[in-house]
Amino acid sequence: MENKTQQMDVIDVSKQKTEEGKQELYLYSLRKMAEDNVEHNRNPLTRLQNLRSFFYMGGEIIREHPGEQYAVISMDIAQFKAVNEFCGRTVGDRLLAAIAEAFRKLEERPLTIASHARADVFVLLTTYREEQELVDMVMQVKKAVDEFPIDCKVLPAFGIATAQGESPAVSYLKDCATTALNTIKGKFYASYAFFDEKMRRQQMLEKQIENNIVAALKNGEFALYIQPKVDMATGQIIGGEALVRWVDPNHGVIPPDEFLPVLEKNGLVIDLDIYMWEQVFQMQSKLLEEGREPVPVSVNVSRVHAFDKGFCDTLCRLSQEYHVAPAYVPLELTESAFLWDEQGMYRQLETLQSRGFTTSMDDFGTGYSSMNMLKNQSMDEIKVDQTFIRDLEVNRKSRIVTRHTIRMLQELETSIIAEGVETEEQKEFLLECGCRKAQGYLFYRPMPWQDFVALQ
Repeated sequence: MENKTQQMDVIDVSKQKTEEGKQELYLYSLRKMAEDNVEHNRNPLTRLQNLRSFFYMGGEIIREHPGEQYAVISMDIAQFKAVNEFCGRTVGDRLLAAIAEAFRKLEERPLTIASHARADVFVLLTTYREEQELVDMVMQVKKAVDEFPIDCKVLPAFGIATAQGESPAVSYLKDCATTALNTIKGKFYASYAFFDEKMRRQQMLEKQIENNIVAALKNGEFALYIQPKVDMATGQIIGGEALVRWVDPNHGVIPPDEFLPVLEKNGLVIDLDIYMWEQVFQMQSKLLEEGREPVPVSVNVSRVHAFDKGFCDTLCRLSQEYHVAPAYVPLELTESAFLWDEQGMYRQLETLQSRGFTTSMDDFGTGYSSMNMLKNQSMDEIKVDQTFIRDLEVNRKSRIVTRHTIRMLQELETSIIAEGVETEEQKEFLLECGCRKAQGYLFYRPMPWQDFVALQ
């Protein structure tokens, strides 16, 4: 009888007894499992790898070829949902398949892998010598999109991130490419953007803010500042606007325009808003307990509250908890608060108005739909943006527009306040037009709430 053991592969189990051998066997097992699952990790529509497989296989490419120069290209289509709705899902799927085919051609390059990450998002890891090679790849995919027969405009955007240093993490490069992509997404005049040092610094800042925000709220690092509102005819303080300042113990005062956009992205602006609302209610409550009559101090309502179904209840709870009538805490909203869920925000405002809160449209005139919103929604006050009056002294058209805007608001019987008044000439012109209320550096700069209280 033939000795069958001579025909079998012999596995040297002695290696498994050492730590090095165990690690080698473990890595081999992981690699084998990943390779066996390659087909299961392909997108059923485009047959490209999914994101998890892309990260693994891309990481293996970099690990096995560490001396190469790597880059990740990310692609997204602006308003792809509208493409599906307008042209039909079948056409949208064919477009995705055509894009996938363009990426598949790029995979013919050595050390290159593509992924259909999700929906209309595609990602590519590749090597390069000159950045122009990466631009050429982008243009190759864009050409496939531009030539696809479809009855609507398709705007692809590409972000490109090149590796700085050895052994870059594929997931990090992908995040950087996405950051670059988002700077030009939806802009017809730009097809691609490289991730650069400015974006890197902004990314690090945003990450630092995200990491510190919860502790900052807990430690009371956000300070309440108030900018007074005045009657220009008498100089009397008639109200104020609550503003936030982040006083970081390590970095000093961080400007709102640095941290508020970050908080709007991750939704933490809701927590900050509620924190600041409570500070204002506490201040007004303290004045009432002392027997003083406080002037109304308005609070800002971020557009993110369009998705916060409990924000009405929160404001009403604070009013009841601190025994402060809603009239002492008006609500300021920009028109962008209505763009995400217009009808939902209207309903919430109507509820708040029925409970005694007054509403103010901030930055009126800066957006494309201000007039339409003015027609459809009853706002108690309109804050005319400073862009109307910034060049009144030298621009005749600005004076005409401002004069007629004020006249229109008067006919609508809406309270008017001018923002950003900085010169005597602006003040006198506004008074001539019949606008008495204003806010600006000509009168007062934002100040700590204690200083504002002392002025009353």
